[in-house]
Amino acid sequence: MVRITIKVIPGAGFNAWKRDKSGTLICYLKSQPEKGLANKELICLLAKELRIRQQDILIITGLTHRRKMVGIVGFDTGDQVISQLGVDKQDKQLDLFDKNNK
Repeated sequence: MVRITIKVIPGAGFNAWKRDKSGTLICYLKSQPEKGLANKELICLLAKELRIRQQDILIITGLTHRRKMVGIVGFDTGDQVISQLGVDKQDKQLDLFDKNNK
């Protein structure tokens, strides 16, 4: 099981993954942070993107906070998770965009 930290932005109106300048993984969620809806959406979204069962994902800490520690079965490193989410490709595209516009 790999553990990763995710900053969640509930109520964004869309679902998306990105990393900020410090490298923190950010997840934008449609759901509001009420009655665990955002947590359920986070688990569902992760399971779909990573092609694993929802039961293989556990919110270890941060059930009522935006910053969560999530355990994911079936991956050895956080880099594997990031790669599967496609965030590393997004980062490379942004780097190329920044270099071309300097």
